[in-house]
Amino acid sequence: MTRLYLTTTIPYVNAAPHLGFALEAVQADVLARHHRRRGDEVRLLSGTDDNSLKNVLAAEAAGVPVRELVDRFADRFAALPGPLALSYDDFLRTSADPRHPAGVERLWRACAEAGDLYRAEYVGLYCVGCEAYLTEDDLDAAGHCPEHGVPPQRVAERNWFFRLSRYAEPLRAAIASGRLRIEPVARRNEVLAFLAGGLRDFSISRSTERARGWGIAVPDDPDQVMYVWWDALGNYVTALDFGAFDGPGAAYRRWWAGADRRVHLVGKGVLRFHAIYWPAMLLSAGLPLPTDVLVHDYLTVDGRKISKSSGTAVDPVALVERYGVDAVRWWLLREVPRVGDADFTVARLVDRANDDLAGGVGNLVNRVVAMLHRYRAGRPVPWSEPADPVAGPLRAACAAAPDAVDAALADVDFRRATAAVWAIVEQANRYVEQTRPWELARAERAAGGPAGSGRPAGEPARTGPGAGEPPAALDVALGTLLAACRCLAEQLAPFLPDAAARVTEQLTAVGGVLPPARPLFPRIDPDTI
Repeated sequence: MTRLYLTTTIPYVNAAPHLGFALEAVQADVLARHHRRRGDEVRLLSGTDDNSLKNVLAAEAAGVPVRELVDRFADRFAALPGPLALSYDDFLRTSADPRHPAGVERLWRACAEAGDLYRAEYVGLYCVGCEAYLTEDDLDAAGHCPEHGVPPQRVAERNWFFRLSRYAEPLRAAIASGRLRIEPVARRNEVLAFLAGGLRDFSISRSTERARGWGIAVPDDPDQVMYVWWDALGNYVTALDFGAFDGPGAAYRRWWAGADRRVHLVGKGVLRFHAIYWPAMLLSAGLPLPTDVLVHDYLTVDGRKISKSSGTAVDPVALVERYGVDAVRWWLLREVPRVGDADFTVARLVDRANDDLAGGVGNLVNRVVAMLHRYRAGRPVPWSEPADPVAGPLRAACAAAPDAVDAALADVDFRRATAAVWAIVEQANRYVEQTRPWELARAERAAGGPAGSGRPAGEPARTGPGAGEPPAALDVALGTLLAACRCLAEQLAPFLPDAAARVTEQLTAVGGVLPPARPLFPRIDPDTI
């Protein structure tokens, strides 16, 4: 059994949630559900980054107090588990959770005691969109932030700095040895290349004046507030009572210091913060490193990154309200590649839902249950092991799925994992066409057998005069298909928990009889897009 601490990033709350964050939240949820089903101990954390300067500027633009705007949008992020079927164990807001300020203060003081904090003048560039200090080398040919397409601000102030330059070699060694695993490999190589160029110390505070008084005060320096990334990255341990009065609490000892794996899911745009800044802070403070930084690429609309600032935001809750949580989760897991951006359209979501869910999973389960009602009065037929070469590929797909899903998720490849589940559907539909149970039923009736007679489940139809003969061909086919559908429900559960529960209910007998067949995934009319 593995003890796994799993986190999403914490998004800014200057606007409502968008589909790009929903991707990360759903991926984290799938990993959490998968590991729980394997018997692992899991804690899944999410939250919101309330102390960003972006939030302050958004409130000013809206003409409302910062607290009002932050609370409004943070509440919408906190409510995502409902529509998206997320299984968070904890949720931390950096401006409202009492665990957080004490925890980041303890982290600050630990790094100060290590001699890694000092005051200096900062004159340079700052991108509010990234909440990041930039160099000229970071800009595109037009002198803009490549992430947001706008020129950065020029800032001059006296701030606190962190001696990041001290940790280039320890970080390189941790990554090269696999102690700090970064996936995919291309992102690992990106971080190693950045380290090879040397690290510069970075500013970890800003003036209280520039922050408009919003944020967590620097210990013993009320004229400064903590830089938002120092504040935000600390949430991974502050949520575990790292700042408890009498020292880091039991949750920290269990889920950070005592975890087998400490896993961060992050977008590629914040890789540097999670694979360089955060591990360096932990090394300075004498704390264990994360074991894994798992990186996803972007969702795009017409080739442009989905984001609030670019005007391409897609509301995941509105999608769920219109098309259902299964359609939204399935598109995010089935369509988004392990490496590379994925372009979103509603038409693609609808096509995938209609083809895979309504026409695939739903149609298969509906057909199997309907045939059991038509030919066996709704009574489940036991799975049997007769010589049935036609069933070989289907049984192989069912047998292979658990390990295939496990291996794919270990590689953070959700598309490959869902493909292993889909293979059951493909093979089952192929098996139906090969065995043609309706023809077997006609042949059984023609031979004077009981097709449709409602004989008790488990009492095999006889194909000859003697007792002890093998089950009828129809029982073999129906038993094989029922077992395959149950396997499908089991493997589908981490990806589509609501749908898997409906499939399981459809396949569970009550009083010895399966519920009547019913549509599990209503087909979406493309004309309503």
